[in-house]
Amino acid sequence: MRLAAFAVASAFATAAAGPLPPLPLAGLLAPPPDRLTVTVEHNGTSPAANGTYSLECDPVGGTHPEAKRACARLDTLSKARKDPFAPVAEGQMCTGQYGGQATARITGTWRGREVDARFGRGNGCEIKRWKDMEPVLPSPRS
Repeated sequence: MRLAAFAVASAFATAAAGPLPPLPLAGLLAPPPDRLTVTVEHNGTSPAANGTYSLECDPVGGTHPEAKRACARLDTLSKARKDPFAPVAEGQMCTGQYGGQATARITGTWRGREVDARFGRGNGCEIKRWKDMEPVLPSPRS
């Protein structure tokens, strides 16, 4: 009997206190927003493209000069199940072609994971990797 009385009293006290605040499940289940920082250096044929830009997707924003196109490109690569930030595979045969001294670094969060990728144009594989990321990375012909 005491147990039943305690249960009734507890239920009454909880009801009197009002509803409990909602748990912040949305923040726990939702991935972090897509936010990247793109830094480009030594892009000699397009010096205006040198600098650091922020890029936000979903919704599109930031200081990136082509944010909408850049987010669309990243989305296209993701839908094709390509990791846009993956380095050139170890042992990959690459042409000795030199694309200039331009370098870039992309850091931040994309599709719920941390990104820290470096890009260059020192051989054919790196040139292709850079081109695959245009317009996230500026074209050296811009």
